[in-house]
Amino acid sequence: MHPNPVFRTADHETNLQFARERGFGVLAVSVEGAPLLSHVPFILSDDGAWADLHLVRSNPIARALKQALQARIAVSGPDAYVSPDWYGVPDQVPTWNYVAVHLIGRLELRPQDELRGVLDRQSAVFEARLAPKPAWTADKMEPEALGRMMRQIVPCRLMIEDVQGTWKLNQNKAVDARLSAVGSIEGAVLGSEVDVLAQWMRDVDQAG
Repeated sequence: MHPNPVFRTADHETNLQFARERGFGVLAVSVEGAPLLSHVPFILSDDGAWADLHLVRSNPIARALKQALQARIAVSGPDAYVSPDWYGVPDQVPTWNYVAVHLIGRLELRPQDELRGVLDRQSAVFEARLAPKPAWTADKMEPEALGRMMRQIVPCRLMIEDVQGTWKLNQNKAVDARLSAVGSIEGAVLGSEVDVLAQWMRDVDQAG
């Protein structure tokens, strides 16, 4: 996470809400050699104390979970390249604005009989966001097909000990320079969700 404290003023609940709404991130654990990474959907508990997810049984992270491991889920949001020319003031350098939240704690395997509940809660959360589409549920699958798929995956839980957020929105620039850059970021081609990022830069006091 960026070390400049001006980018890390979002409160705990704002960071949790951002992670909850995204619901997808990069799970990282350190074992021998390079860190292991896996891209995972997850759901957060109401109090933000834990995140539930599942992994394919053959995933190296799942195989490493003979005991709980320190882990983090990095949740990325909008991002964009910022050209120095866009500030309208001299002696600036290129940068990249972004929003990211890390959920940090201990990752553990859960009992296999909890898997169906994890899957049902995950699908309920994500399907609800597709309303008015009728929600998909696992009951629509043939039991044998569902059973075969469930035997290939394992339930996991990250017990969250720390939440860190970076909202890098040019808070370190003069207001006029920041707003000047916003106009060029809108519709820019280097980044993702650039229009959302531009709006958050406008509303930087509310965004973090």
